[in-house]
Amino acid sequence: MSDNTPYKKIRPSGGYRSLRSFQTTTIIYDATVSFCERFIDKRSRLIDQMVQAARSGRQNIAEGSRASATSSQTELRLVNVARASLDELLLDYEDFLRQRGKRKWTKDDAEAKEVRAVGKKLHHRSDQSDPTGPTHNVAYAAWLNHQDPAVVANALICLIHQANYLLDQQIAGLERSFVNEGGYSEQLAAARIKKRGSCHQSDPSDRTDPSDHKSLPACQLCGKPMVLRTARQGKNTGSQFLGCSGYPECKSTCPIDESA
Repeated sequence: MSDNTPYKKIRPSGGYRSLRSFQTTTIIYDATVSFCERFIDKRSRLIDQMVQAARSGRQNIAEGSRASATSSQTELRLVNVARASLDELLLDYEDFLRQRGKRKWTKDDAEAKEVRAVGKKLHHRSDQSDPTGPTHNVAYAAWLNHQDPAVVANALICLIHQANYLLDQQIAGLERSFVNEGGYSEQLAAARIKKRGSCHQSDPSDRTDPSDHKSLPACQLCGKPMVLRTARQGKNTGSQFLGCSGYPECKSTCPIDESA
């Protein structure tokens, strides 16, 4: 009997446009292009460096989100690349201020607090049809369209710090998910085992090789098949063990040598 149930992806991907990190880096990218056109010598190589760093910060978030369906490690790597690109851009703006003898805002300056307040206000809005559209750009227009390059640079420094904070939170969440749930291959294997087990119990016509099940002992706590996992942290990092396919409801594990 064929299964006509619509297939649901094990790990969804995309949806990056709703990420606050993507929304903030979009503003940074657009504002950096404008900043370079207005305040940097057209002959300077710095224009390409700054624009590419700003673009990388944005594009790698989107690419990482698309890659999340099949590779946790690729997603983590790309988000870390985005974070590193923004650090590079941050230094460029700080250099711009220092080399021209301009004051850099501290986090406690009134101007910096005002920029941060706009970010919080936008985050709590519920009527945004396009989170990367004109609403966001207009919200920061007083600083990003200012005639004084020091004001624009300082505002962008504030936005980069906001984006970096968001990316740090995103990276930490991805790492926790990877440690707790495993990578795509592990999740795919667990889903396949669960599906095969269901077919074997409910469909007498199932012709799956019974020998496959012999190498996969049942969990001693809940009876579900165990699956092969790899330790991601601690003193046993890199070593393999058996974990229950019913995780996270069941967290039973056992060493491979005790499963025979």
